[in-house]
Amino acid sequence: MADPSTVSVVIPALDEADTIGAIVSGLRACASWHEIIVIDDGSTDGTGEAARTAGARVIRHPYNKGNGAAVKSGIRGASAPYVLILDGDGQHAPDLAVAIVERLGDYDLVIAARTPATQATRSRRAGNAVLNWLAGYITARPIPDLTSGFRAARRDCLQEFLHLLPNGFSTPTTTTLAFVRAGYNVTFHPIAAGRRAGHSKIHFARDGARFFVILLKLATLFSPLRVFGPLSVVPLLAGTGYGVWNVAFNGRIPNGAVILILFAALVFLVGLVSEQIAALRYSRHSTEA
Repeated sequence: MADPSTVSVVIPALDEADTIGAIVSGLRACASWHEIIVIDDGSTDGTGEAARTAGARVIRHPYNKGNGAAVKSGIRGASAPYVLILDGDGQHAPDLAVAIVERLGDYDLVIAARTPATQATRSRRAGNAVLNWLAGYITARPIPDLTSGFRAARRDCLQEFLHLLPNGFSTPTTTTLAFVRAGYNVTFHPIAAGRRAGHSKIHFARDGARFFVILLKLATLFSPLRVFGPLSVVPLLAGTGYGVWNVAFNGRIPNGAVILILFAALVFLVGLVSEQIAALRYSRHSTEA
């Protein structure tokens, strides 16, 4: 179990002046953290000043770089063995942070999994359910909340994957898949999320397709055979069925059937080689550690 004094709290914030002060004050009231770092990602409403007044250390970006870039700045600036990350929109009660970090030590990554009923709109809940299912397929384990930005982890593990984290909004997705694929201990702590203040920076209609593409990219990066394997089965079955049908009725194997079977073999071999390359990446990190 990690003590709050060994935890650096990282809060990425963009134009959250109305909530950031209360969040920092609430965190300071519920535990003695090693430090609270607010990354002011180019805000124009005084977010940095409000956070500093409340007692946080502020790292300011001169312009908006994205949520992922803010999180990376916070991880680089943290000095404690563990890092707690939460959003600055007031969606999560500060006192929940203690329950999250208490599970560190036994686990390398603890994710606050929001109950479906508290996850914003119905369309977003449906979109998150699809993403969770795809992530579960990629990792071969249940993923109840892939996109939760409220999480705690060992700082050295986060630094291991820092180069993989995007500057945009898919940092939670990337860290979840990276930790699971690397074999670290990952758990999900159920919570009830509150309503955020203001408007979300992420819109399902606009960003849903981007999330799906990002998830496919991560799938080919972390578990490529889980993608290429099923893709090779379709042309294999089609080619085999087409060939058997032609042999039965025409007494010959058509060129189309041969091409489909060869294509299936090629796709599978590409996935197999990609899987070996992905495995070598983690073997290198294990050797360096």
